[in-house]
Amino acid sequence: MAEIVHSVAAAWLRLNWNAMEYFWHYGCRQIIAAIVGMLPAIALAADHWPEFRGPCGDGHATSQRLPLVWSESRNIVWKSPIDGRAWSSPVVWRDQIWLSNAAADGKKLSALCVDAPTGKLLFNQTLFEIAEPQDRHPFNSYASPTPVIEEGHVYLHFGSPGTVCLDTRTFAVVWQRQDLPCNHLRGPGSSPIAWKDLLILTFDGFDYQYLVALDKRSGKTVWKTDRNIDYGADKNSDGDFKKAYSTPAVKDVDGTPMLVSVSAGATVAYDARDGKELWRVPTGGYNSGCRPVFFKDLVIGNSEGGLSLFAIRYAEKAKSFHAESTWSYPRGAAARSSPLIVGELIFANNNEGVLSCLDGHTGTPFWQKRLEGDYSASPLFANGRIYYCDQDGLTTVVAASREFQKLAENRLDDGCMASPAVCGDALILRTEKNLYRIETLDSKN
Repeated sequence: MAEIVHSVAAAWLRLNWNAMEYFWHYGCRQIIAAIVGMLPAIALAADHWPEFRGPCGDGHATSQRLPLVWSESRNIVWKSPIDGRAWSSPVVWRDQIWLSNAAADGKKLSALCVDAPTGKLLFNQTLFEIAEPQDRHPFNSYASPTPVIEEGHVYLHFGSPGTVCLDTRTFAVVWQRQDLPCNHLRGPGSSPIAWKDLLILTFDGFDYQYLVALDKRSGKTVWKTDRNIDYGADKNSDGDFKKAYSTPAVKDVDGTPMLVSVSAGATVAYDARDGKELWRVPTGGYNSGCRPVFFKDLVIGNSEGGLSLFAIRYAEKAKSFHAESTWSYPRGAAARSSPLIVGELIFANNNEGVLSCLDGHTGTPFWQKRLEGDYSASPLFANGRIYYCDQDGLTTVVAASREFQKLAENRLDDGCMASPAVCGDALILRTEKNLYRIETLDSKN
């Protein structure tokens, strides 16, 4: 039921008023009335931000009233300090905000639950104690993967050091795993995703590269699929050529749940039910941290040192899949930020803040602008606006249009490595030191 409510919410709030007028004029009054009658349920759905990049995994929020402007003294509902060093994004379910956390040295991995209306810390507990943590890159953290939350349960993943399911009502451990091997080399980064009864994890390390699906109820392995990619590098050479930090995305294609995962060297699609490979396309590169998005019959992703921002066209015929690269855009390379699709447009920003707006069909750029700052967080779209959070505390808001228009610049005391989340009409921002609830409190927004 929750999936249906999310879908209806997205459909309702992404329709423009011209379309509504068209439906009304041509006799679809009953359809509109039915959708309007579901608005209370839609409002409830807006209080869920269940995994990395939101309900649909594409960075879209349904709220029409997210704040446009804020500062440390304006439109801040609450600000709560967060100890530790962790780059995972917040997830939201009703009045709970959950975060994974870690000590800077990686010896303690923990979970935090914050009350969404007040910012009060409800739960803060160490889940795993690691005697000898793996090495990590100074830029990364030991808690970079974003959790997954659903009714009654939250799933926190720290790469090979551990994965755990907690009861969100009692905070009790339901199950945990610490037997999934991977030398992450530079630290973990791939976030888990939920699909039906499965929790799907990605491991792209120096020694092992594979995807594994766990039963959400028991934590037991349902399927495991090795990458088997030719990385073009000797096993004992630089492991960065095998590394990736990406999070997969699922799309139903004529009844087949196509799980698309960007890895080092190639982008691969699997059947989410059993892990069987459906297709692969060489896309080169390494260290990609993006979550791919879907545009019509294209997969849009990015890779550093490879095809940069790329589009793969896929097709299914007679239960057989075919895929091939259709265009690439070299200036859109981003090792960390994910692309964003709004209508027929693709928006991409690289690590140095170069923002591009492209035609989704051809990859032809409409404009390119340089924003201030460096960027790791993925962008957020809501109500015709795109929010870009940099690593030093600046959030730039631009119009989602074919012509560049900067709408606002907002500065906080410290910056974002995590991507923004949404709770109702509020932005939930995790900066390096604090968690914020930002909402329109004045009439000048």
